[in-house]
Amino acid sequence: MKREDKTMVTRRAFVSGSLNAVAMGAVPGRAFAAGHAPVEVAYVNAAVWTGAGPDVRSDAIGVAGGHIVAIGREAVRARSGPHTRVIDLGGAFVTPGLVDCHTHFTIGSLALSQPSLRDAATPDEFVARVAQAARALPKGEWLEGGNWDQDRWGGTLPTRQWIDAVTPDTPVAVIRYDLHMILCNSLALKLAGIDRNTPDVPGGVIVRDARGEPTGIVKDAAKDLVLRAIGQPGAARLDEAVRAGIAHGLSKGVTEVHVPDLDWSTYEITHRLRRQGEPGMRFYHFTPLKDWERMAAIVAQEGRGDDWVRWGGCKVVFDGSLGSRTALMYLPYLDESGAHGIVVTDPKDLAAWMTGADRAGLQVTAHAIGDEANDIVLDTMAAVTRTNGPRDRRFRIEHAQHLREEAIGRFARQGVIASMQPYHAIDDGRWAVRRIGPERLRTSFAIGSVVRSGAHVCFGSDWPVAPLDPLTGLYAAVLRETIDGKNPKGWYPEQRITLAQALRGYTREAAYAGRAEHLRGATMPGMQADFAVFDRDLFRIDPETLEQAKVLRTVVGGVERFAA
Repeated sequence: MKREDKTMVTRRAFVSGSLNAVAMGAVPGRAFAAGHAPVEVAYVNAAVWTGAGPDVRSDAIGVAGGHIVAIGREAVRARSGPHTRVIDLGGAFVTPGLVDCHTHFTIGSLALSQPSLRDAATPDEFVARVAQAARALPKGEWLEGGNWDQDRWGGTLPTRQWIDAVTPDTPVAVIRYDLHMILCNSLALKLAGIDRNTPDVPGGVIVRDARGEPTGIVKDAAKDLVLRAIGQPGAARLDEAVRAGIAHGLSKGVTEVHVPDLDWSTYEITHRLRRQGEPGMRFYHFTPLKDWERMAAIVAQEGRGDDWVRWGGCKVVFDGSLGSRTALMYLPYLDESGAHGIVVTDPKDLAAWMTGADRAGLQVTAHAIGDEANDIVLDTMAAVTRTNGPRDRRFRIEHAQHLREEAIGRFARQGVIASMQPYHAIDDGRWAVRRIGPERLRTSFAIGSVVRSGAHVCFGSDWPVAPLDPLTGLYAAVLRETIDGKNPKGWYPEQRITLAQALRGYTREAAYAGRAEHLRGATMPGMQADFAVFDRDLFRIDPETLEQAKVLRTVVGGVERFAA
């Protein structure tokens, strides 16, 4: 039977009540009504995890006007009519739309078409990949992308001398996968105006050799010298890239992303796309905290956006990263003598900007990775709360990666949301012990401890640092098996969480972290019709196979935006 013929039979059978139900357990005790709109599209014969609780299931979803108006076979059928379109999901598994709470969306979207160095396993392979990518470019065009990882070949940082001979006419600025270090060749350094006389940048590092010459590595705020020399691609190229990023995310079941960026680029791009129609994926923007007055003025004049493109949050970077040895730590790194990390934002500026933004009613989040950095940010948030008084502010910390034992309970006590990235644990876990030793890692990537403390914990990827694919995050959160295969029983397995807890981090908790829990995060009447359909029940498979699941459909605002 052709698909359209089966759909017509299914529609007639569903409306007449003759189709056998799938016993998945409808949600009890809930009034399945959202206004009186008839069901426009009925998704039936489904295994729906509603997000309302670990075991709360249903078997059908009724959609009208972009919202869910009925849940459960009987309720959906009662609201259906002759014009209802019925889609038989064949027992497929449905979750609320998955939200990635931490993406660098424009960078990730551009990276889809840039060369990848991520799996280069030796210095020779790294150089060969750079040479190949340079040959494919017109003379003088910048070679970007990269996402290289020096820990794949033992930890030695690359230098400009590695690649100068194979890139004589191509300026190279390839970034480490954590986005905190760029490797430049000599031509790129010249174009960026960086030489032995260039002073160090506040909040950044120009790495130098024993003679004081730049090695080609620039870290954190020093990257801006290079990025200014490269410049931004044109608007058409950026829009095209972000559309590709949207399509990529939708194919992974992602219905919304939070974008805690350090500039305004994605904010501006998505505004352009929104003027052209519905972008297909929802965006919530955090713009630079130092520009909080600009954002406050925008909110006062224009509001906070709509259901597709929202704003009103601000983000600040306080320290660096573990991989770059720039995360701010109380104790020194074990593999770099005397290094404790760096402060990217002066604590006085942090306090002043956060106080002003919070007073203006903006949501504030801060990047903090090191244990000392997290304590300083938590202290600053506590001080701002005392100064500005109680309100529903929903402070966030992005990463919250390395914590002292005493800091874990502070998130719940202070009402600070921990915005964490489970994949980082199984990725950085390959080499993190070399940086800070096993004892400090006991409370690093401490997802289980923070969740069990009662704090709000939302999840994301940090794309392109990690894949824009919630299945990889679920796998990491549930199993904690490092990607090198060396921890088959889990890396610090006491920090594992259940699948229901992990899914909540991408649904209910993500919606709360984005101030949208009244609209999204659960598959229930009155909520927007955002959901993902998978080819297998994630709760009923071996967790080892989570990453093998496939997204069949992604629905956003009641419209199918992706179909396999």
